[in-house]
Amino acid sequence: MSTQLALRSGNPALTADTFRGATMARRSVGDDVMTIGGTVNKTAMALVLLMVTASYTWNLGSQPGSAVGAYTMVGVLGGFVTAMVTVFKKTWAPITTPLYAALEGLALGGISVAFERSYPGIVSEAVFLTFGTLGALLLAYRSGLIKPTENFKLGIVAATGGIALVYFVSFVMSFFGASIPLIHGNSTFGVLFSVFVVAIAALNLVLDFDFIEQGADSGAPKYMEWYGAFGLLVTLVWLYLEILRLLSKLQERR
Repeated sequence: MSTQLALRSGNPALTADTFRGATMARRSVGDDVMTIGGTVNKTAMALVLLMVTASYTWNLGSQPGSAVGAYTMVGVLGGFVTAMVTVFKKTWAPITTPLYAALEGLALGGISVAFERSYPGIVSEAVFLTFGTLGALLLAYRSGLIKPTENFKLGIVAATGGIALVYFVSFVMSFFGASIPLIHGNSTFGVLFSVFVVAIAALNLVLDFDFIEQGADSGAPKYMEWYGAFGLLVTLVWLYLEILRLLSKLQERR
């Protein structure tokens, strides 16, 4: 029990109580339990769905007078609402996770169109780096090269919280016509800040891998496979967007 109580993840979708509470409720939803293989399959299905809808808005963006902006807003707002529902109603994950993936795909496709117009070639680079990072960190985790110790987890959680606070302050300042140029600009500090955020987003994947493995070991209910896929998807979306931001800053400096 002490090991389970110590579990942490920087991903807001995977809190310390996520799998513990789900395990306690397992008897009320059935005897099937979560497995690593099942979570991998659910994650793959969610990613395919995301890429299908992202391709739709991406292709729509190449057409003059298209409504790509409207689809993007639907994806952003709908994805946020669906994510909140999933976090608070984990048993709905088998339905809300695919819906979240589809909506996020609409949003990412539209956002990618905007970046591609300003920085040709940036999207393919960001996609390659995102999936490359996912594969490399999964390999490092499975081989034991990266071990999510308690201090490691605490450091990543603290850094993630700090980044979230900075972004929240920047968001509030935008309502007053102000911003934080040091982090949004393409100065050396701005680039280093983006590198730091990309690194923290990537390392959150390691915490997600570990957390899902612990959930499977603890006998969490079957629906938590979809919730685990949702948590990974949240981190991957964040990582992709941060890589886009970093690459755009680097291109502006050329």
